[in-house]
This record gives sequence, C-alpha cells and structure tokens, in this order.
Amino acid sequence: MTSSTEEKINLPKIYTILLAYPIVLLLIGFLLNHFLFKITPYVIALPSEEHISAFVIATVLLTINHTWIMTATEIVRAKFKIHSTPEEWERSGCIEDQVLVEGVKELKRCHDTHLNTTENSVYFGLLAIPFIFVSPPTLVTFIWLVGYGVARLGYTYSFLYGKDGARGLFMSLGLLAIYGMASYLAVCLLK
Repeated sequence: MTSSTEEKINLPKIYTILLAYPIVLLLIGFLLNHFLFKITPYVIALPSEEHISAFVIATVLLTINHTWIMTATEIVRAKFKIHSTPEEWERSGCIEDQVLVEGVKELKRCHDTHLNTTENSVYFGLLAIPFIFVSPPTLVTFIWLVGYGVARLGYTYSFLYGKDGARGLFMSLGLLAIYGMASYLAVCLLK
C-alpha cells in the first residue's frame, strides 16, 4: 500500500462500520423475532417433526457445502500439483517452493472458505440444537435454520468465484440467522 493510498483510507469510518455491523445484524434479528415472529416463552419439548425437518435440511445443505469446499480444494491441489503432507511432497518429486503463485492463492481461497464456514457453523450448531427444543414457531425455525444453510452455500459460491459483493451479502444473511437464533433464545429467557 502506498502512502497516498493510506491517506485516502478513513480508518475511523472503517472502524465504526466494522463495530456497528454485527450490532446492526443482531438488532435486525431481534426486531424480526420480536415484531414479525412474536417470541413466546420457552416451552421445552422434544422437537416437532417440522423442527427436525428444518434441522435436517440445514445440515444436509451444510454437508453439501462442506463437500463442495473439500472438492474444490482437492481440484486446486491436483491442478497446481500441491501436496498435503511432507511425505506426499517427497514421493512426488515436486518442490514446494516451485508451486505457482496462482496455485498458492487459489488454495488459500479454498482454505479461507473452509475456515470461515467452520467458524460460523460451530455457533450455528451450538444455537440450533437448543433452538429446536424451545418450540419456536415452525416458520421461524425454517427461516433461521434453512436460511443459514442457504446463506453458507451462497457464501461458498461467492468466495470461490471471487464475487465480493455477493459474498458480503451471504455472509450477512448467515450471521443474521445466527443472531436471529441467539436473540430468540435470549429473549425467551426473559419472558
């Protein structure tokens, strides 16, 4: 980055946006839950068939997403002759330092996609499991759970194919689903 580029960047504005972004998404999730979905007090029960269906659809979408990322990663490895372990490098006769820069960048893209998905899906799982046991309305369950799965597929497509605007949109939708479940559960505690 050149000094002229650094001068053009408004860091306080960027920091404000970065700090406000999750708060705004959390607030949107809360407002949707409160006004549109009508949060009700907890009713702890075994999940209904509909709740299990939403959970299964979401997890199938996440499994498809994982398979897509895994396959894309292996295709990049094969295309650029990038190996996973020291033993593979030794057997191949290839030299790690001679991998094309493009290959290294594409492998990093796959790894970053996988890492981001894994990070977010941990919180999805930690929220989705108790969520289906507190008997939320079926529509809310489908919106937050299946919406998360669809958002992750959109995010993966956008990240792997370099569609930054769409990537940001799908990242926001995935976070909205997580924050929607979190705010629903939190408000249920207060009722």
